[in-house]
Amino acid sequence: MPGAGDITMENSCRALCRSLVTHSGVQDEADISKSVLYTSLMGLLLVADKEREIDLSLGTGKVGLRNVGNTCFLNSVVQCLSHTLSLRDYCLTKAFLQEMGSAKEPQLMKAFTQVLSDLWDTKGSETAANPGTFYSVFKESVPYFSGYSQQDAQEFLRFLLDRLHSEINRCPPHRNPAHTNLAPMYAKIRIEEEAAMMWRKYLERENSKIVDLFSGQLRSTLHCSICSHYSTTFDVFYDLSLPIPKVLPVAGASVSLKDCLELFSQEEQLDQENSPLCERCGKRTVSTKRLIIQRFPKVIVLHLNRFTMSRYSISKSTVSVSFPLTQLDLGPYGPVDTGPVLYNLYAVCNHSGTVNMGHYTAYCLDESGWQCYNDSRVTPIAESQLQSSQAYVLFYQLDVSSQARK
Repeated sequence: MPGAGDITMENSCRALCRSLVTHSGVQDEADISKSVLYTSLMGLLLVADKEREIDLSLGTGKVGLRNVGNTCFLNSVVQCLSHTLSLRDYCLTKAFLQEMGSAKEPQLMKAFTQVLSDLWDTKGSETAANPGTFYSVFKESVPYFSGYSQQDAQEFLRFLLDRLHSEINRCPPHRNPAHTNLAPMYAKIRIEEEAAMMWRKYLERENSKIVDLFSGQLRSTLHCSICSHYSTTFDVFYDLSLPIPKVLPVAGASVSLKDCLELFSQEEQLDQENSPLCERCGKRTVSTKRLIIQRFPKVIVLHLNRFTMSRYSISKSTVSVSFPLTQLDLGPYGPVDTGPVLYNLYAVCNHSGTVNMGHYTAYCLDESGWQCYNDSRVTPIAESQLQSSQAYVLFYQLDVSSQARK
């Protein structure tokens, strides 16, 4: 039986549909654009999440992490996740123990939760927390990270989110997804309907707090130059890896985050060799490909792809990428009728140095302003110092107020 909160949410969603019908001038709720409805409902759900927040006794969070052997990559990512407040509160209340679909012990999640507990201890200890146990458990799960060599922070983040999700997945292991009546192969259905269907199928087997917060959906459209056929595929993402435009190697050369997003979403020409098979022609043809964000996550992680691999070596881009601290609008990179989708920055993972020798730090926003987390050291930092050529992974939170106003 649904609880009072569920009934309230359902009534709110219906009221929102009626409001959109009234203000959009459409004849029926079914005519509402799925993407407009989605972004509106996302704002409603975020407000509901905020109302359900549990009071926790927390310290300031201004606690560093010990470097236990070239682990600055781990420390910087953990600090950024520690300031993902919905995730922090979910871990500290141990809500995952009531939601898990598996009876298997969530060892990594418990070790991660212990690190967060140490970072937000009310005692306000001046000594740095020790992530050693957490790192040991993680390496057992992902042996690729064994040893003491420097690792990539973005790779670590991807592996960590994936393993945490696997442990706390609400869906039972090996569960067969519910049967979905798929449309006939040649039947025409709206892109929004297909995207929603694919998302529902994904949630039937992959559903956790990690998915709630970080998962988005990409739409890839392929256009064949021979038969003009358009084929569409959908993929789930935890982060977006953005290319950095090439600029002339002059002092002070810089680009903007918008430039990176434009390059990511622009139409790409694929030659016959690198193009997938055309669904209609049944062969590889010269084609074009374009990516858009079909479904926006509550937290979007933007990876500035500074490291590029050639045939014989890896090089690092040191171009400075400017990025907005508030009101980043990703609406232009979604479906045409999406409207503004605004995000605010709350954490940055930085990489200084070269390919072979570097160091990671984190900038995180709290109630008193921005702080720099450099392993065990925590110091305030001015907003004017956030922009640099070292920014590597940007963490943005969906703007609750802007979505709720829609």
